[in-house]
Amino acid sequence: MSDAFDESPPPPPAYYKQGTARLVGGSGLRVWDADGREYLDCAAGTFNLSLGHNHPDVVAAIKGQTDELLFASSMFQTDVSNRVMELLVELSPANLTRVNLRSSGGSTATEGAVKIAQLHTGRRDVIVPFRGHVGQTLAASGLNGMSQLRAPFPAVYPRSVNVPDPYCLRCFYRQEPDSCGYLCIDRIDDFIRYAGTGSTAAMLIEPISGAGGNIVPPPGYLQRLREFCDERDIVLIFDETQTSFGRTGYLTAAEAFGVEPHMMTVSKGLSGSGLPLAAIITEERLVGMDRSLHGFTSGGHPIAAAATIATLSQVRRPEFLENVRTVGSALKAALLDLGRTYPEIGDVRGLGLMLGIELSEPDGSRSPRLARALHAALMERGVITRVSEHGEGNTIELRPPLILTQEDAKLVAERFGEALEMMRVRS
Repeated sequence: MSDAFDESPPPPPAYYKQGTARLVGGSGLRVWDADGREYLDCAAGTFNLSLGHNHPDVVAAIKGQTDELLFASSMFQTDVSNRVMELLVELSPANLTRVNLRSSGGSTATEGAVKIAQLHTGRRDVIVPFRGHVGQTLAASGLNGMSQLRAPFPAVYPRSVNVPDPYCLRCFYRQEPDSCGYLCIDRIDDFIRYAGTGSTAAMLIEPISGAGGNIVPPPGYLQRLREFCDERDIVLIFDETQTSFGRTGYLTAAEAFGVEPHMMTVSKGLSGSGLPLAAIITEERLVGMDRSLHGFTSGGHPIAAAATIATLSQVRRPEFLENVRTVGSALKAALLDLGRTYPEIGDVRGLGLMLGIELSEPDGSRSPRLARALHAALMERGVITRVSEHGEGNTIELRPPLILTQEDAKLVAERFGEALEMMRVRS
């Protein structure tokens, strides 16, 4: 049959592989493709749309800023960037009092934080846990705790030391969390001595791992880690690219766990709009890196800053954060309940609306196979999620917008059940 009358558009000249759906609109939790199909976006864009798609306050802030000032070099102040810095200090742990707003994404903020730690300590190595995902620029790729993000490149950052993470379900040391005495922290000394150069500048950790499988540390872990770093004059950096400003039901994961890091990086949900903005928030004692040593053209962009002010004004409200905790707990409970019917669910973990659903084989081993199958079944049911470790892990990453309602949480859980049943029928 001739294709002469085929009116489907040709594929775009994209360098990378794309999905087949072409999105044309969105509002809140929902997006629509060119064929009119509706999806529940439980990845919140790329985990960065805190208030969902096209939130009216964020859209109005963006439009208003375009009438005033589209761009300003970071050598100048602007009202919006100044206000963002004030808000970040106000909403961060009390010990963090200075803001570097010259990064445009989480990866470059990571690198800037590492530079600050190295300049402050005069040392070089950076410790990152297994499965840690701290960025995708060349240097940040070298720091990541997943080999597939380093393997293709012959020249990655050479001063990273990767150590076992607090993955209690599959403990590297085969310990139990109530009796291990934080062995995974104490043994970091061995990695410093034998796997690194002995010159350690920083410990860089996501308080809850993002792409690494939504691993939540056991109670007291981060407090003990802070003590470990203090005892060795190591700068403790929290990468809160995914966890900050409402995602866990608290302003930051540092607040959720009751720990003050020496430095914190924030991005993704910061602007709540998808516009690029990132910040490094530090203690006073870490001030001193010259502005010429770390800066990017779009750092502190006025339009992104305006969107950030609108976003933070919403997520900082106590009742907003309480709703994230309440709805997140209800959704987590519903998913745990599904685990009683579907043993493929090996674990459900997380805080607030940062949840991970781990898939296991019948023998209890990790199952990337089942995770990919569930992800595909969820897409068929119109639910957008991600698979951990960039599709190679065994955990479904669930990150809906923070405006998720109880009704939509029930709908998401129902579709998880439908997707799990589809998998069972097909197996």
